[in-house]
Amino acid sequence: MSQIPTVHATRYVVPLREGGSLPGIVEADDLGTYVCKFRGAGQGLRVLVAEVIVGELARSLGIAVPELVAIELDGALARYEADEEVQDLLVASIGLNLGIDFLPGAFGFDSGCRPDPEVAAKVLWLDGLTANVDRSWRNPNLLMWHGNLWAIDHGACLYFHHSWSGGIGSADRFAAQPYSADDHVLAQYLPGVPEADAVLAPQVTEELLREVVDKVPAEWIEAVPGADVDAVRSAYVTFLRSRVAGDRSWLPGGAA
Repeated sequence: MSQIPTVHATRYVVPLREGGSLPGIVEADDLGTYVCKFRGAGQGLRVLVAEVIVGELARSLGIAVPELVAIELDGALARYEADEEVQDLLVASIGLNLGIDFLPGAFGFDSGCRPDPEVAAKVLWLDGLTANVDRSWRNPNLLMWHGNLWAIDHGACLYFHHSWSGGIGSADRFAAQPYSADDHVLAQYLPGVPEADAVLAPQVTEELLREVVDKVPAEWIEAVPGADVDAVRSAYVTFLRSRVAGDRSWLPGGAA
């Protein structure tokens, strides 16, 4: 099992006051600078799981995403933080957190950006597969860096795992759940989705999904009634594989 690399936080730099999770810029002992998504932010560990699964799946499919690491954070980092809100967050986040490589000079996607149409269609396809509800003009979660489109922030994907409080259940509903791209920031690239599907769907094998899911640190995988950690990992594989192996009526734009 090859999980994402682990580094140790050495300095909390500054908060990014965007959204409710209060991510922050953190430096680590590998000399890297990361946008840190904190385990104590309130959305729960499953948000971090979705970030890794969808981010690493995107990378495997040739979609540009920043490198991901697990950031080990200890209590010493919080002692020198003057902001009480941030200090409380750091204390609540002792342990493994998610680090997303900071891309210096990247700027947020807006109406003036003209990404490669094939790349944009692939992002649309990925969002349909993983049921991403957070890629609208209100919150594009896309960056332009060195002239290329980069996809970020995938914690709102894989909604199905938030209903596992009573057990994993069947993947059938998720397999056929339609995906609406009406509000999607890349909706103008819907005509390219069938071609993206032809290229990407055959790549999403059970083997690839298992490799991607295995990158999630075990301590982020929350208990599910009747299922241990390995069974939960297998459930992610089953849900995603059943969706891509079905009739794909979920394709953005109804492009099945």
